[in-house]
Amino acid sequence: MATAIKFGTSGWRAIVAEEFTLANIRLAVGGIADYVKTLPGPHRVLVGRDPRFLGESFVAEAAKVLAAAGVTPIVIPEAAPTPAIAYAVRTLKTSGSINFTASHNPPEYNGIKYSTPDGAPALPEATRQIEAAVERIARGGGNGVPSPFTEKLETVDVKPAFLKRLAELVDLKAIAKSGIKVVYDPFWGAGRGYASDLLREAGVPVECVHDYRDVLFGGHAPEPDDHLLGDAKKKMKEIGASLAIATDGDADRFGIVDADGQFIQPNYVIALLFDYLVETRGWKNGVAKSVATTNLINALAEHHQVPLYETPVGFKYIGELIIADKIAIGGEESAGLTIRGHVPEKDGVLAGLLAAEMVATRGASLGAQLKALFAKVGSYYPVRENFHLTAEQKAGFTEKLKADPGELGGRKVAKVVRTDGLKLILDDGSWVCYRLSGTEPVVRAYTETRNENEMQALRSAAEKFVLG
Repeated sequence: MATAIKFGTSGWRAIVAEEFTLANIRLAVGGIADYVKTLPGPHRVLVGRDPRFLGESFVAEAAKVLAAAGVTPIVIPEAAPTPAIAYAVRTLKTSGSINFTASHNPPEYNGIKYSTPDGAPALPEATRQIEAAVERIARGGGNGVPSPFTEKLETVDVKPAFLKRLAELVDLKAIAKSGIKVVYDPFWGAGRGYASDLLREAGVPVECVHDYRDVLFGGHAPEPDDHLLGDAKKKMKEIGASLAIATDGDADRFGIVDADGQFIQPNYVIALLFDYLVETRGWKNGVAKSVATTNLINALAEHHQVPLYETPVGFKYIGELIIADKIAIGGEESAGLTIRGHVPEKDGVLAGLLAAEMVATRGASLGAQLKALFAKVGSYYPVRENFHLTAEQKAGFTEKLKADPGELGGRKVAKVVRTDGLKLILDDGSWVCYRLSGTEPVVRAYTETRNENEMQALRSAAEKFVLG
């Protein structure tokens, strides 16, 4: 079963009781322990989880495996957001963290995410070493039950320090002074009691939905997407809220709903917050975005004369730029964001709080702010779609990705970018980016037009290029 354990962009994820078994958990944690022992000591690792099924049992098992391998486990007893665990890694100076989470995946999944001592998701050079160690342990038959652990485990509550840090990064007084009301939807996840507690303590009226543990996440993936935010929108109407903020299962991703019930897609939230941070904090050291994220950020970088970094998809690449203090903000269209002076990891809790600060300070809805942004640098309309391929289609499309097409849907390709996948920029500034999934026969097509009326034509051309 060792071959099943592959650490991708956000660790190893699998279906519980299929590949995500105790035997494989022992192997994966054993591999991480091996890697940790190559780092400078003392070897201490935080072990946390989101609220998924059997999370407490998996944490206890990981603690036993680490202890048996000579690595001190520090257990986080309660479900905790991924960014809170990342912050604890940095403040407690541990050898990293093991987080049992499958983020926004459906409830039947769980996963292991290893973060390195800088609090960032492990980079490929680290995960390669972990995978090699897992194979070594499996070959040696070393996936047995660890010896009973009788010592008292060291534990830590990561919440107080993390909330204190968020209170330093967000102007809570401005939110309270504005009189706005906020709805928070933690999607039954690890974000429960984080954003809501902080806002309430500051005197901001907050109402929550889905604010209890449900290991089935309401029967769907804990993903803060428009089609799943109906209860939050209903609650907004009831109390007259200015916005709703939502986080996914492990609270590293965000979803934002405007006062009129409109979902503001993450591409736009990142762009608005970038503009807002330059305006209010004066941070002009840089901005980072993945290659699949809106070029509205490119236009704003030019407008504000701020260096732009376009990275491959995977937040770890943005995390590196945060650690080096090269950027004020970094974001991915898949709802990942962090800012200067914070963790090199996605933080959905912070994103929601900053959106509330922005609405409070500017005294305008997010929709109105977006219109103003378009008036300043031009309009951008991004869309993401998944196309399912047969094995034959996938093989053919893999070859297509190597070519440099001169045109797409009868339009001239002005520039080809290969930072990640294939990005075709057309002569009017609209673009298409294709990325093959590493785990399933799916191609992700990201399209963006400068004119809303042209969106359907570009989406059709993008689809035709994939499916022929």
